[in-house]
Formats: sequence, structure tokens, C-alpha cells
Amino acid sequence: MKCAVHTEVDATGFCRNCGKPLCPECTREVRGALYCEACLASMVSASTAERQPARSGAHPAIALALGFIPGLGAVYNGEYIKALIHVLVFGGLVAAQSSDVSGSYHAFLGITLACFYLYMPIEAYRVAKARQEGGTQQAPPVATEGRKPVGAIILVALGTFLLLANLGLLEWDWLGKAWPLGLIVLGVWLLADRIRRSS
Repeated sequence: MKCAVHTEVDATGFCRNCGKPLCPECTREVRGALYCEACLASMVSASTAERQPARSGAHPAIALALGFIPGLGAVYNGEYIKALIHVLVFGGLVAAQSSDVSGSYHAFLGITLACFYLYMPIEAYRVAKARQEGGTQQAPPVATEGRKPVGAIILVALGTFLLLANLGLLEWDWLGKAWPLGLIVLGVWLLADRIRRSS
């Protein structure tokens, strides 16, 4: 049998992909398998295309603008679970603001609400920008190893706070003096996490 390219030369092998008979000059050996030049070139170009991340059509400016409406920035980025969490946290903070609490708690809840309101568009912008540049910022539906379910923790803490307040089980005087303990616990947790990652 003659080579498919050089018809005057005897074939010494066959392309593993297309089956063409090949002479020694036409064969390209890769890990013990023979390929013709055309098949090898198409496999290399296909492999390169797979490795290049697909760019998203999300526009960071639109995501930023929509992020000011609770949950809508996350919906624009296709993160529906995150959008639901944003709406629930925002609604919970508004409900806590309208509950019967003292002035100092209103100030604390107001600052928290303002910070969360500014966080939503910034997060939507960051995710859209990373997707536009080809990153993979979409959060998986379940927390993977190394990712902490921060949204779930916030919802549980906020829900517990509101439930205890509605049932009259919170002593506001005691809570007003002890709330810095929450900051201490959060700081220790962040410090321990940083030390664990660096070691």
C-alpha cells in the first residue's frame, strides 16, 4: 500500500484518527500513536480552543446599576441562589429596622443595611467583570471545599435575632452591652482562618 500523500512511497503506518496510509516522512508520532499532519493540527487547535475560557456577555456597568435593586444584579449574572439570599438579607435588615428597638440598635442596623446595600452592586460588578475577562466567578449551588456559606450564616444569624426579638426573649440592655463580643468572635474566626491558610 502506498502513502496517501506520497503515492510513490510505500506506507509504513496508518493515521490513528482518519486511517490514511502514511510513509515515514508523513507520520507524526505522539505517545506511540501515529497521526497525519492534518489530524494532529486539528486536535491541537481543538485542545487550545477548549482551554480558552468562554467570555461572558455580561457588562459590568449594567451589573453595577442593577445591583442597587436587591437581588437583581445577581440575577443579571445568573446567580439565582445568591439573588435570593440578597433579597432575604435586605428584607430582614429592613424588618429589623422597623421593629421595636432602641435608638442605638437602629443606628447599628442602619449602618449594616447601608453597608449591605453598597455591597450588592459592587459584588455584581466584580462578578460581571471577572466573567467578561474569562474568569469563573459564578458560585456553585452548593458550597465547595474552601468556600464558606457566608450568605447562609448571615441569614441564620439575622433570622435568629429577629425571632428572639419578636418573642420578647432579647433583653435589649444586656444585648446593648454585649454586642461587641460578636465583633471579637468574628475577628478571632478571621484570624484563625488566615493562620490556617498561611500554614
